[in-house]
This record gives sequence, C-alpha cells and structure tokens, in this order.
Amino acid sequence: MSHQPQNFSAGTQVVSLAEVRGTNNSLVHPRGAVGVITRSPTNPGERFLIRFPDGFETALAAGQFEVLQHFKDRLGNSESESHFQLEDHIILRCIVGSRAYGLDHDDSDTDRRGIYLAPAHLQWSLYGAPEQFEDHASQSCYWELQKFLLLALKANPNILECLYSPLVEMSTPLGAELVAIRTGFLSQMIFQTFNGYALSQFKKIEQDRRNHGEVRWKHAMHLIRLLLAGAAALRTATIPLRQEAHRDRLLAIKSGAIPWAEVEAWRQELHQDFALAFAETRLPERPDYEAANRFLIRARQTAARLPAT
Repeated sequence: MSHQPQNFSAGTQVVSLAEVRGTNNSLVHPRGAVGVITRSPTNPGERFLIRFPDGFETALAAGQFEVLQHFKDRLGNSESESHFQLEDHIILRCIVGSRAYGLDHDDSDTDRRGIYLAPAHLQWSLYGAPEQFEDHASQSCYWELQKFLLLALKANPNILECLYSPLVEMSTPLGAELVAIRTGFLSQMIFQTFNGYALSQFKKIEQDRRNHGEVRWKHAMHLIRLLLAGAAALRTATIPLRQEAHRDRLLAIKSGAIPWAEVEAWRQELHQDFALAFAETRLPERPDYEAANRFLIRARQTAARLPAT
C-alpha cells in the first residue's frame, strides 16, 4: 500500500499509540483508544489536544497517535460509517477579527470561525460530538451547532459576531437559515456580556500597567471596539463589525500612539454611552429561545434525514 500523507487537522479521529494517563500517573485509556483532535498546535513539534469518548482530554505528540482511517485501512476495514471529516459538515464559515473589522493591514492574520452540524451517527454514538474544534495552524475555530446556539443565546460577543460578519466564505442552506434568524439572538443581555467583559478586561490591563509598566495595546483597541459595537447593537438591533469611522483612532491605540490617559477617558465615555443605550434599547429582555430550539430540531432532522415534524 502506498504511503498516505498524515492529516492532523482538528476533527480527525485518531488512535492512541501510547497509554493515556491522568493525575497521579493513573491509567485512563490503554493503547489503541480512539479519540478526536479538538485542537491543533500553532508550531511544529507542539502537542495536539485529543478528546476521548468519556470526555477526558490529553495532549499527545504527533508520534503518539495515528489517524484512525489509516489504522483501519491496514486492517482491511474501511467502515465509512465511523469516519468523520469536519469539512463535510460545516454549515457556515466566515472571517472575523481585524479583516472583518476593517482594521487589517497587509500582514494581518485571517481568522476563520464556523459552525458544523454533527452527523447523526456521531451525535447518537457513545463517542458523542465534540462541541468545539480549534486549529491554531489555520487560525480557525468551529463550534457544533448546539454549542453555538447556546452561546449565542447567552449573547457571547465572539459568537454573535459570526452571525454578522460581512465576510462569509461558505454557507449551506442551513447556514443561510441561521443567519436569517440572527436577530432572535439579540437581547438586552448584550449590555452584560459586551460591557461587562470590557470592564473586567480593562481592570486587568490597568493592573498590568501599574505592576509591570506595560499595556496590551492591541487588546485595549479591541475592547474599545467591543464597546462601540455593543452600544450600537442595543440601538440598531444589529452588530456592526466594521469600524471605518473610528479606524484611525483605533489603530493609533493599537500602536501605542495615544497616551493611556486618553484611552482611559474614551473608554469611560463609552461605558456611559453604553448605559444610556441600555436604558433606551427596544431589544427584548431575553432572546428567542423557542426559535433557536425549533431551528436546532430541524437541523438535527436534516442530519438524520428524518422528515420534519
């Protein structure tokens, strides 16, 4: 048999070639246990995060596991039912980060985020469907649909941005349907998640500045951007990712060209404006849980090829 190239991307099912041990060096899984890659390393030589059917996760080096399909091929067993390729089940993929915000430059990374719908045989199996895949090498992250919906209903900023990204690379009919109902995920909870997160992170930046004399300028820029987007969401019932109107000022923060006192003054103004937007918003107190649930059920029926009810 000809040599097969190794595919170590997130979502690949693998077989451990070493014993998997936990705390106190206790044996958790023997050699031959099947798991799935949920996070790939950024640099060569780093370890992969592998998740096993019981939910236990461990970091393994490339030489400590083998791709499951290659293992089966050697045994003459190619049951396609148990083979899972993440790419085949993605329903929506978009670009987020600086390129979506209009704050990019020639050397900016391209950050991809997406949603995958687990196939029925994986969802129903003892193995279960991993909730999230991260591939640092390709700057990508994918959530299983149910996990994505739960986070969206909690007004998670990173999740909601996926539904409003102006840079959609791929969308299936289900992905398009999800985007069509995206306003149902917007609620007054945005004030707590967007504003609350920015507030807590600015406190950490200020602590670092006092203790170490350093400011994470890029992080500060994105927190300012988050405050701008959150207040606008409460007022307009949409999440504006692009920030052309504030581009120059935001990039000046990123480069450290603006004194910290000026950044601090701006963010205080934005917190006050956010509170005003919250007081005036017409968004509902809670998102549309029922609409999200109906969509999930239809999607699961589609994956299982069952008639809609």
